[in-house]
Formats: sequence, C-alpha cells, structure tokens
Amino acid sequence: MWQKTISQEFEIQGIGLHTGETVNVRCIPADPNSGINFVRTDLDERIVIPCSLSFVDSTFRSTSLKKNDCLVTTIEHLLSALYGLGIDNLTIELDGPEVPILDGSALPFAEKLISIGVVEQEIEREYLELDEKLEFTDESGASYLYLPLKEGEDTEITSIIEYESKVGRQVAIYQDDNSYVTEIAPARTFVFVNELEALQKKGVIKGGNVKNAIVFGHKDYSTEKIKELAARFNVNEDLIVDNGILNGLTLKYPNEPARHKLLDLLGDLYLLRMPIKGKIIARKPGHTGNISFAKALRTAFQKRKKLRGKPLYDPTKAPIKTIEDIKFYIPHRYPFLLVDKIIELSDTHVVGIKNVTANEEFFMGHFPDNPVFPGVLQMEALAQTGGILALTSVEDPTDWNTYFLKMDKVKFKKLVTPGDTMILKMELLSPIRRGIFHMQGTVYVGDSIVSEGELTAQISKKEKNP
Repeated sequence: MWQKTISQEFEIQGIGLHTGETVNVRCIPADPNSGINFVRTDLDERIVIPCSLSFVDSTFRSTSLKKNDCLVTTIEHLLSALYGLGIDNLTIELDGPEVPILDGSALPFAEKLISIGVVEQEIEREYLELDEKLEFTDESGASYLYLPLKEGEDTEITSIIEYESKVGRQVAIYQDDNSYVTEIAPARTFVFVNELEALQKKGVIKGGNVKNAIVFGHKDYSTEKIKELAARFNVNEDLIVDNGILNGLTLKYPNEPARHKLLDLLGDLYLLRMPIKGKIIARKPGHTGNISFAKALRTAFQKRKKLRGKPLYDPTKAPIKTIEDIKFYIPHRYPFLLVDKIIELSDTHVVGIKNVTANEEFFMGHFPDNPVFPGVLQMEALAQTGGILALTSVEDPTDWNTYFLKMDKVKFKKLVTPGDTMILKMELLSPIRRGIFHMQGTVYVGDSIVSEGELTAQISKKEKNP
C-alpha cells in the first residue's frame, strides 16, 4: 500500500460549530512522509501544527490541537475523511481557529477530496499493528479493546453507544472493504436538547443549529421550553419535535448516532499519523476517551517496534543445543560459562539463554548486599553465544579458538539481578571475512532491552603441539 495525497489543491468554506466564525480552508498536496499538517494563515507568524497526539490541547465536545498560542479546533471530521480515503500527506491552511462544521458530517470533505482526485506516492504506508490484545478504560467511562488480526482477517473498528433516550443502544462497524463515503461519512453529529443550555453557558456551539446537527428531544423538555431555548440561540424558525428529533429531521440510518461516533473515532485515531491494522471495539467512545486510547496504542506500538527483533522464548520447548553441546563448541567452564542453552541458530544469527541465579560466583563481590549482573559479563555472555555461531561455520570446532577483537556502541540500559532470564541474541552485521565475525548483540530481560552493542570476534586455528 502506497502513501497518498490529493492531485490538486482545493478550498472549502463554512462556519465553525463552536466559534460561529466563517472559516476558509485550503487543502494542498504534500510530499511523501510529510504527514498531515495544519497552518493558520490569519496570524502574523506561520505556525505549522502537525496532526499528532503530541499537540492535542482539548477534547471537550471536539478535538483541538495547539502549538505555542496557535489553536486549531474541531479537526475530527476532516481527519476522519482523510482516514477513510487513505490520504497520508496534506497541508491544510485555514484563516481561523476552527475547521468548518458544514452539515455536521464528514461527507462534504470526502466528496470534495474524491472530486479533485487522490494520487498514490511511491513510498509505502506504515501501519499501527500490535501482536497482543490491548484493553483500555478511560476515566470518562469509555472502554476500548484492540485485538490483533488473525490470518485472513481484515481491519474492523466497532462503535457501541448506549443512551437512556430514544437513541438507546446502537452498534456501527467500519471495515476495510466497506465504503466509507456511503456508510460512515454521511453520519451527522448529534446533541440532546437538555445539553444545550450548559454548552451555551460554556461559550461553545455558537455556530450550531438544526441544519448542522441532529438535536434529540428529552422527556423533561416541553415544546414551549424548547422554543424558549431556541430564542436564546437566535433561532427564529418554528421548531418542532417529531419522532424525538427537533425539526422533524429524518435519520439517514437507524444507527446514525453510532455511525457518527465511529466517524469521530476514526478522525481521532488518525492523530497516530498512520492507519491501524487490527480489530477495535469501542464502548461509549468520546473524544477524551479516543485520545487516551490512541496514546495507549502509541505506547504499545513504540514498545513493539523497539522489541520487534526480540526472540520468542518458550522454556518448555527443547533447546537446539544443550549445555553439554555448548561445551563441545566453546572452552569456557564453571564459573565462567555464561550460556545455558541455545534456542535459535541459523547461518546469520544465534539466540542463547542465561538464567541468572543468586549462586553466581561474582555476586560475592558484585555486590553481596545488592547483587547486580556485571555489564561486561553481559557482553561476555553475548560473545560466548556468538562463539557458537562462529564455530558452527567450521568443520571441527575443537580445532579453533574464538577471540574478542572489539566492542563498539555498547549501552547498558537496565539492571540484571538474580531471578532474571537473559535472552542473548547475536546477528551478523556483515558477511564473514578471514574468520572475522562482526555482530550486533542484544540482551533482553522480559520486555526490555537491558544491554546492546556491536561485537567483533575472530576465530583462529589452534596450534598443534609437535
């Protein structure tokens, strides 16, 4: 899958839902790997705000980004359209603080993007994908579940909402093979009439009306009370409540509210700056929960990326080489044999295991009251593991010795203590030349890299006694 941008720039105009200000938006094609970025053109200084979780400022009734004193709000519908159409790179200029609400959905943005054309760029997309499930519950009451895809499955994102009103419980599902433009984008934002007073007092929804939002009635609000409220919003038309909706609007789908919550979720998740592969189930999602969940996904993804090369270790599985096999390959013996078994071995890499116990001899001096596995011995354990790789490349390992030549770029990141199991991974960084092995060594404990470095060793044939 290639990255995408638009074929040419376009403009769109409308009022902001919360500010009530008229805003002009100009969308401009962007280079590969540049991502999606907002630029305010009405300010003295040109400030670029990347669409990133790092710049989220507020999630009250919409999602806002802020850099320095520069604010852009209500970005979720436009971002949702970009997610749904797979657009990775775009510069969005606007001459005000808020993306227009238009009809309360993402459809006007999606239709405009389609009309001017989407083009592929010859750089591959990166996807957020995890190996394990992730459960997350936000203080707002929203809960989320991420599940890895099984073979043959496609990405699926589900929104489940539940209100004690006409809306009730609803479910909406986004799938890769669904048409975002026809199934998700047209779903409009909604609000309950009993929420309007509080929102007005907070100084928001200044641009809201029954043409850009679905307003559901409430059992405690009579027609007279609704008309009184409408007067405060300077709405002169004769508002009616039909089927529980002001002005008798007809829902585009029976589950339109759930679809709109899904629309918002897609927009908020695109602040990850990459699409998602996996299954997500969101219960009672909202902007606050969406952003918190996206941050949890980001943390898990960064951890997975960091540990992408970590070998899988099943202690119940028979090793490729036992401790006795290891003794055949390398001359080290107690108390200096620092590899217990080999669990992976190929022409280019080897993985060993060292179970650290309190009985290690060196803990008598390093340190008796606070035993810490010495960093240099972690490098030695890697070297012994790498020795297995080196000596399996010759016909008779007993005819050869292995010697250290160099250690480079060594880093010690976390303490190793009794009870830890070290996973020792050595990978060739370049082809073997003249018996010289240049390897990348990494020591893992649990889900952490505790030390790493580049190690160079050479094998030399033993001199035989006359």
